[in-house]
Amino acid sequence: MLDMRAYAATSEELRRLLNDIAVRHPDCDQITFLCIGSDCSTGDAYGPLVGSELAARGFPHIIGTLDTPCDARSVAAAAAAAREREAAGAITIAIDACLGKPEAVGSMLAASGPLEPGEALNRGLPPLGHYHIKGIVNRFGPKAYWMLQTTSLRLVMKMAAETASAIGQAWPASAGSDRE
Repeated sequence: MLDMRAYAATSEELRRLLNDIAVRHPDCDQITFLCIGSDCSTGDAYGPLVGSELAARGFPHIIGTLDTPCDARSVAAAAAAAREREAAGAITIAIDACLGKPEAVGSMLAASGPLEPGEALNRGLPPLGHYHIKGIVNRFGPKAYWMLQTTSLRLVMKMAAETASAIGQAWPASAGSDRE
């Protein structure tokens, strides 16, 4: 079993972490992927990009895609929907972008327990998820909103593809053609 405390993870470490979660929760139908963010900000699009990729791969329970983002305005309703599934025994894996140390940009922060969406912007949104993945899309600075706006689209798309691929490998029966 992997140590489930938060740590900056490479793509390979993220795969191992997700495989460990899949051993504990093998039925993908019992997992809600709550992909938080907005398509209106390059850095904040990490969650919706992951959600769209998972939906395209055939995962059944996705909240937050490019077509229907789970942003600050809709996160309360999304949390209620996830909790409704949790009452029936499902678990939630929350996915969101974050800012971090310059040397960690491009890696993921993965852990058990909930995440607090919008933390860098002091949004005060409810904690979400049994597990979470944060994509460190840019460095933390005094103007967090500006940092998210000026994040490299190429980097965010690459990180989202890596995250979706790792999820697809952990639950291959739900991942359609992603059987690397």
